[in-house]
Amino acid sequence: MSALLPTVLTTTGLIGGFQTARATKNRQLGGAVLAAAGAAAFVAWKKNAGTGTAVALTATYVAAFGASHPLAKKLGAWPAVYTVTGATALASLVFGRTRK
Repeated sequence: MSALLPTVLTTTGLIGGFQTARATKNRQLGGAVLAAAGAAAFVAWKKNAGTGTAVALTATYVAAFGASHPLAKKLGAWPAVYTVTGATALASLVFGRTRK
């Protein structure tokens, strides 16, 4: 279960942050959801896989958020969010596992 927690958090952050910003028309509130979920995921990744991996996966999370904006111009908003969320979730599952 511990390997799934940061994956759930990043999925919540990307999808929930976008939905929050869209529903409230408050981008800062959506950003707060994104940031809170990312911070919590960092803590879980650090515990599971170490600091270096946590930093790399957090950078992936932030890059996914950034990439969703230009991708939305090509795919549409929701498909872009789902695409970057899936890529981030996959990276989290592959690289964020507990150290042995």
